[in-house]
Amino acid sequence: MLSKSQIKLINSLKQKKYRLQHGLFVVEGVKAIQELLQSQFELQALYTTISFNIDANIENNFQEILISKADLKRISFLTTPNTALAVFKIPKAKPIKPNGIIIALDDVRDPGNLGTIIRLCDWFGVSDLVCSVGTVDCFNPKVIQATMGSITRVNINYTDLETFLSTVSLPVYGAFMDGKNVYKSKLLDSGILVMGNEANGISKAIEALIKEKIAIPRFGKLQETESLNVATATAILMSEFKRK
Repeated sequence: MLSKSQIKLINSLKQKKYRLQHGLFVVEGVKAIQELLQSQFELQALYTTISFNIDANIENNFQEILISKADLKRISFLTTPNTALAVFKIPKAKPIKPNGIIIALDDVRDPGNLGTIIRLCDWFGVSDLVCSVGTVDCFNPKVIQATMGSITRVNINYTDLETFLSTVSLPVYGAFMDGKNVYKSKLLDSGILVMGNEANGISKAIEALIKEKIAIPRFGKLQETESLNVATATAILMSEFKRK
């Protein structure tokens, strides 16, 4: 049986302030949990309806607690609980490596978008993702779900984006509707690509620090589509950086 204190703690981790207070976050689903167990992330507790077949080579001290499906439903953040729920410790971010392509997010708020962008970084071999303090928390349960384990392979830093961009020596690119056609732009092997907020794009303060504005051209005959989803746009631009 789960204790009231265990249920209260896990349910509190839906909110950012309690994740920061306790230094913990939740991961659900066998596949996602196994991905994190294979990484440097430290597991605090595993709640599961069936015993995990944990690889003996994984050096991870943890507590496995067998619970009923009813108890899992009480602590799960999903509409349909997925066999297991784990509580991991939030790791410290590593220093940003000032080389290669770095993605910077200016107040991206949607958890699904951030999770997808983290997966894209993993796919395209981008090791550093820099987020403004207004960007959604990467340990939000919906973000974790959307990353499908890629969060273990991408270094994510939250910082004052204006200060960061004003102190780096790398060229800074930004995605804008009125930017230069990315397919006709000269893209370097190293640089920072800034992606903006879903509704407002890149803020004026950050825009002032961008050296080159780039855009994905519209090819439709009517050209009435207002904009692309930020995660979709990130995928296209990252692909073009890597292609060149």
